[in-house]
Amino acid sequence: MNAQQFEKIRSGAGFVAALDQSGGSTPNALRLYGIEESAYSSEQEMFALVHQMRSRIITSPSFDGNRVLGAILFQDTMYREIDGRSSVDYLWNVKGVVPFLKIDDGLADAAEGAQVMRPVPDLEDRLAGALDHGVLGTKIRSVITLPGPGLDAVVEQQFSRLPGQFLRRVWCPSSSRRSRSGARARPRRKSDSRPLSSPSSTGWLPTRWSC
Repeated sequence: MNAQQFEKIRSGAGFVAALDQSGGSTPNALRLYGIEESAYSSEQEMFALVHQMRSRIITSPSFDGNRVLGAILFQDTMYREIDGRSSVDYLWNVKGVVPFLKIDDGLADAAEGAQVMRPVPDLEDRLAGALDHGVLGTKIRSVITLPGPGLDAVVEQQFSRLPGQFLRRVWCPSSSRRSRSGARARPRRKSDSRPLSSPSSTGWLPTRWSC
């Protein structure tokens, strides 16, 4: 684990930029950017265009470590370059922004008041690739609309099943959970002295729920 990156996330100020649109959400992101689906004819062309969009955002003078604590990347972005450097290297060593990786494959259908993540059969390979590229941590997600068995399933998946795999990689997981209102956690401030995660009997668990 990069100690400088961890300390920045632990005590720094700013927000985490979500640049992790995957195959399902990319067409809408490009449309909002002004690129219609008629501009590309394959998934490869689509991902190349969205990488150009992300590169423009990341290379902007306004996008730097003084405002942005971290950035969540889609796996495809991690394997691409920005200005001749790997995306992860550019984020940290040029911009001072801590890199994170989205590792989920989306959400399962709603059941009993919640949506858990779909299975990620190649999770170990994704974690290994992220570590090789210098990514600090990961992003996983779920949606909770009602208390009950669905919430229990989310807790079991993200707090019992997955932490062991993260810990085997000496990892720092970040879990994104939404309540019925869709509210998310506020940006961290310098007054937030606690680390993002703390050890427990089941692994590294976030110290604060973001509902």
